[in-house]
Amino acid sequence: MATSRTGNRVNIRPGVSVLSVLRHLNYRPWFALAEFVDNSIQSFLTNRDELCGLHGGQFVLRVDIELDQNDGGRLIVRDNAAGIRERDYARAFRPAQVPPDRTGLAEFGMGMKSAACWFSPSWQVRTSAIGEALQRQVTFDIERIVHDEIEELDVVATDAPLEAHFTEIQLLQLHNTPIGRTVGKIKEHLADIYRVYTREGLVVLRFNGEELLYAEPDVLVAPAYDQNNDPTGDPVEWRITLDDFDFGRGLRATGFAALRREGSTKYAGFSLFRRNRLIEGSGDEKYRPQAIFGTPNDFVYQRLFGELHLEGFEIAHTKDGFRWDENEEPFLELLRERINDPAMPLIRQARNYRVRPARQALRQAAETASERTGQSLERHGVEAIESAASEPTDIDPPQELHEADLASRRVIDLSFENRRWRIVLELSDDPAVGDWLEISDAVVADEDAEERELLGLRLSLPHPFMERFVGADREKIEPVLRVAAALGLAEKVSRDGGVRQAGAIRMKLNKILTLALSRV
Repeated sequence: MATSRTGNRVNIRPGVSVLSVLRHLNYRPWFALAEFVDNSIQSFLTNRDELCGLHGGQFVLRVDIELDQNDGGRLIVRDNAAGIRERDYARAFRPAQVPPDRTGLAEFGMGMKSAACWFSPSWQVRTSAIGEALQRQVTFDIERIVHDEIEELDVVATDAPLEAHFTEIQLLQLHNTPIGRTVGKIKEHLADIYRVYTREGLVVLRFNGEELLYAEPDVLVAPAYDQNNDPTGDPVEWRITLDDFDFGRGLRATGFAALRREGSTKYAGFSLFRRNRLIEGSGDEKYRPQAIFGTPNDFVYQRLFGELHLEGFEIAHTKDGFRWDENEEPFLELLRERINDPAMPLIRQARNYRVRPARQALRQAAETASERTGQSLERHGVEAIESAASEPTDIDPPQELHEADLASRRVIDLSFENRRWRIVLELSDDPAVGDWLEISDAVVADEDAEERELLGLRLSLPHPFMERFVGADREKIEPVLRVAAALGLAEKVSRDGGVRQAGAIRMKLNKILTLALSRV
């Protein structure tokens, strides 16, 4: 029968008061949980030979995380690693006790303590170390420790089989119990953070019994596309290996960069690793510096991804970001040069490549669009039609557009049927411009005293239709502007061809867009 002993104690000096402020660290729950997983993996790596010897060379590390959302919330992190040896107890439980070997995943001496106190005011560690026939348990009651200035904690020791080895951490009465979407994000981020270990079959990581595995994105296989968005040559896999990516001062990177087969504004981007553990760029928080990726509406932002393993860089003590100092800009310059090499220009291909939507996807999009447009017409169509019907139809466009604030202005000169044309294309961000599309039409003398057709086309960006469906997305503004320009040019050509009341369509269109099709 096992016997229990409480004679041993563990010193948790210095400064136990620091334990009460650890809950205010700027952690996110997945990075806090990662601190426990880091310790498990490091215990496995440090004692791998001994563990494999004990289990006949077929040892796989298992880390299980269990969340109970009832009764104030409880988290349990359990592993089958080598456990915490008696000689390591003082260092393991004393805040800011830096480990003698800082080359692994446990390098700051704060991980387990800071994460546990961030999650919970009351937590306990139960462990049995490989080769020691004892199971030990230490309990932390943070409020009591701080209030009574306790500097030593009882270690409850119990007999255990010599071959037993594990660590179990229980976090009780959680400060913030993960619920809903947060639970999904925890699983997604942890799968990302430890993808190297799970990919190689070294670690099985589970959350409430569900194994967490990183979903590898498919790489684009396609011909190179030119600046006209046309394919050239044979299909290739758009992936490059980054070997010997060295930029001096002991700073280097390895890994790969590639293009996603399916674009994603959520999941494209780089993941940055250190010592095979992801530091920055997990889940939907990928590393996407604007110098390379541009803005979210850029095709590079949606397709470029990769894994970069950095060496020589320092990281934040919460292990959720790199401390770049002055090194990020040269790093990005070199990275951009490598991933846009003429032999495999990932950035250029991402911007030029276009994929034809699958027919089923087109049908689904068409069904949604027609349903929503139909609902808008059912609710507001009568009002809009009545207003459009009463709109005058015999008003010619003015010879020049009224003054307004402009976001962009472009002048285009061309010749048509032996006449010189000047088209002034304007995009206005002036909220006082009420119509979706305004035009002006005049014949003016140019600098050579020759007549020139002057056509003004102005599209209103603050118009409710534009605000609802377009916003500041460049990829949406351009097609709408092209339609507006085509409408204005068609009106001009129709009027010149003798069509009476050629502006009626545009004027009634402005009414219908405003009163019906801009609304839900």
